[in-house]
Amino acid sequence: MNIFALEIWDDESAKCTFYTVRYDDFHTSETDLFFDKYDAIPEYQQANQELLSFILLSIGRDHGAVDELFNRNENEVKGLPVQGKVVLDEITYHYPNFPLRLYALKITNSIVILFNGGIKDDETNQKSSLHLNWRAACEFAKRIDEALRDGSIVIDNKNRKLKTFDGSDEIIL
Repeated sequence: MNIFALEIWDDESAKCTFYTVRYDDFHTSETDLFFDKYDAIPEYQQANQELLSFILLSIGRDHGAVDELFNRNENEVKGLPVQGKVVLDEITYHYPNFPLRLYALKITNSIVILFNGGIKDDETNQKSSLHLNWRAACEFAKRIDEALRDGSIVIDNKNRKLKTFDGSDEIIL
């Protein structure tokens, strides 16, 4: 896997800081590639907006990265949006037959890393057209988890940030 940067994607939400990854030789992050792509396809624009709202409002503003909203286990990553019906604070989250899947790695209830995703067009990720993006997300997650375990990346819970072992905000893996 190529070298990639771990960058803040959104840190203006009340309860969660969202990170993304960007390959070293790319100008656009994986998360932006996802949202830009599906915003440009008319039949997926509404689903794209619903997923963006779920992330920024439901997770970022209202609840944080609680386990109930990260219940779709996809090996090393979680699939968004939520699976099944989930009720939090009298709000029901339910996305039956939702066509899009975005992959994420929950670090804490206040720090999430968003990757790329795609159209869920088969029963399993292995058979779906989003297979390559799912595998890439799993590989990113493995490298990030390893960096957290070996101390290359540390969690700054007070500021809802990730930093390198020496305190830098610039994280390259």
